[in-house]
Amino acid sequence: MKITDIRTAIVAGNFPWNLIRVYTDVGLVGLGEAYWGPGVTDVVEKIKTRLVGKDPMEVDKLWTHMMQSLSGDGTVAGTIVAAISGVEIALLDIVGKRLKTPVYQLLGGKFRDRVRVYADSHARSLREVDDWRKRAVQVRERGFDAIKFDLDSIAPELQPDRYNRALSGKYIRRMVEVVAAISETLGPDIDLALDCHWSYNVGDAIRLAQALEPFPLLWLEDPTPPDNADAMARVCAATRTPICTGENLYTRHGMRPFIEKGACHIIQPDIPRCGGLLESKRIADLADMHYIPFAAHNVCSPVGTVASAHVGAAIRTFLVLEFHSQDIPWWDAMVGRGDDPLIKNGYLALSDAPGLGVELDDDLCRQHVLPGTLYFGESAPGRSV
Repeated sequence: MKITDIRTAIVAGNFPWNLIRVYTDVGLVGLGEAYWGPGVTDVVEKIKTRLVGKDPMEVDKLWTHMMQSLSGDGTVAGTIVAAISGVEIALLDIVGKRLKTPVYQLLGGKFRDRVRVYADSHARSLREVDDWRKRAVQVRERGFDAIKFDLDSIAPELQPDRYNRALSGKYIRRMVEVVAAISETLGPDIDLALDCHWSYNVGDAIRLAQALEPFPLLWLEDPTPPDNADAMARVCAATRTPICTGENLYTRHGMRPFIEKGACHIIQPDIPRCGGLLESKRIADLADMHYIPFAAHNVCSPVGTVASAHVGAAIRTFLVLEFHSQDIPWWDAMVGRGDDPLIKNGYLALSDAPGLGVELDDDLCRQHVLPGTLYFGESAPGRSV
């Protein structure tokens, strides 16, 4: 079996979802997804010249080949690694289909039949405390028992200088007020996570984390920029609030200093961005040596979400998987699951279907192709290209 072609499509959801298909000479087609962002599909075109004619069964060898041959383009981090991640997912989908086994079996088998999902509820437009309460109730009623809100967007009017990473006492008090309202509304049985989007300096991040200690948070995410593991380790050491990071880190090498220096209580890679499924398993194993749980950042379509769930099923220390698309009504329908949602009562159950176990509804996806782009090489109806 040989690879004959690799094609891409960008579906416009709440993010531009980079979908990838790898074609073979025996008719098997692998489906993958790379993290959103400009330039990914261009990189995949470059990858294609390196993989056509290769055996798709040799996944780790091909991953290493991609990383080595594109090192001059930047395989330490960024768009190159994201594109490689998406191709690797599609290759594993092919292997699973060829061997008639689910991808999680290729990762060593599953520890669990279903993976827990948390709902990212962002809500950047909310300003009043009662609005935050209503949003919390809305998400809870969808069946999730783990919910995340963006803490840094609660009161931007109280941030006089968005560039200096400073937090005023007034802003911290406002954050605590809103978190108290959300926590009270959700009750003790719903886990609450909060995201800071790498916004604050060490001292103010510590003040914020300590101010949030009365609440039993699932985690406080990325309170300082993702460049300095020593800085975030100082935050971790100064608070009882669990600190989470990882979505802007790449490969096991990028995660290693945060794991080894105690710079997080929870590591949260983005699987279709950080290197793919096998690399995420390696990251989880490294974190497990330090008894650090593994969560998964995720802003993908159902394709990347299910791929991430296969990893979640196959690692012992898995905690929870992000879901960022609860307000996209056609999300499940992308893979023909409009009447049978993938996520039920806050969990995603994996089937025993070969490969990833999902295929695209091409007719529906064509309706949502990013304007100006092709759908796997073809023009979508009603789209100018």
